[in-house]
Amino acid sequence: MNATVKTAPDSERIKILMVDDEILEFKVLQQKMKAAPDYVIDAEFAQSIEEAVERTKQVPFELILVDNRLLPNNDFRETVPRLREIGYTGPIGVVSSDISDSYFQEFEDFGVDFRIGKDEIDYHALRHIISEYVSYKVPEAWREDMK
Repeated sequence: MNATVKTAPDSERIKILMVDDEILEFKVLQQKMKAAPDYVIDAEFAQSIEEAVERTKQVPFELILVDNRLLPNNDFRETVPRLREIGYTGPIGVVSSDISDSYFQEFEDFGVDFRIGKDEIDYHALRHIISEYVSYKVPEAWREDMK
């Protein structure tokens, strides 16, 4: 399922994949993306890690958001490494209704860039995630070294 949230015409286009076994979570995220006018967000949905792996092989996503628990009870420690194994190097965030379990402290060991609670995702969080992980601006002083 694809959805395009169009806002400001001069905005930057961001391609996001959300992996969740509940389409309702994707619909909620879509509504929150509409409130992020700084970017044009093309959001796609995958209902399983298998579907996400196939979509990621076909589409160059700038960001992937993965629900912590996907049926049949696989958590990010099993799902995110599958995305990394196919060569995806972009940012991956784990989204969960509860990120307090101790195993979340090891998220970087499994190829996860950040974790966020479902109740924490709003306009400001999306803006921060995109600016921090997707459209990081290289400081002007570094540009000369990159030539």
